[in-house]
Amino acid sequence: MQPKVSIIMGSTSDLKIMEEAAKFLNEMQIPFEINALSAHRVPEMVLDFAKNAHTRGVKVVIAGAGGAAHLPGVIAALTPLPVVGVPIKSSNSIDGWDSILSILQMPSGIPVATVALDGAKNAAILAAQIIGTGDASIFEKIKVFKADLANKISSANNELAKVKYDYKTN
Repeated sequence: MQPKVSIIMGSTSDLKIMEEAAKFLNEMQIPFEINALSAHRVPEMVLDFAKNAHTRGVKVVIAGAGGAAHLPGVIAALTPLPVVGVPIKSSNSIDGWDSILSILQMPSGIPVATVALDGAKNAAILAAQIIGTGDASIFEKIKVFKADLANKISSANNELAKVKYDYKTN
């Protein structure tokens, strides 16, 4: 089984955040791989990964990084694949803003789709949606997932309707 999504992170200290992406992809039955790659510590490995990921069947890269967070941008510069960046609030972070801005503020021609700080699950949802544009079974799973989200809100409103206050009108 070849991975359709590659989840990469700057170090294993990011795994606690990035495993949310893995859990979602696993639920959607989308094959994925997880690796630690550092744009600063092993640039040659990053280069090799980025240039060759598409030859292994990877369709989307989810790249998480904290601090200076260069990993998603470097990958995006070297691969034809879509890259989804996950800024991570790390121990050396400036409240995560350094990571957010490093991933978000890419130069023209090198896009990185950027999700919220520590938003690895949203990165996986976006990756599944991208893959779903060319895979009917994944597309259907995403439709079910989205319908379940809507159903949760309807259920919440049904519960809220039971809450009574003297001046509550609904």
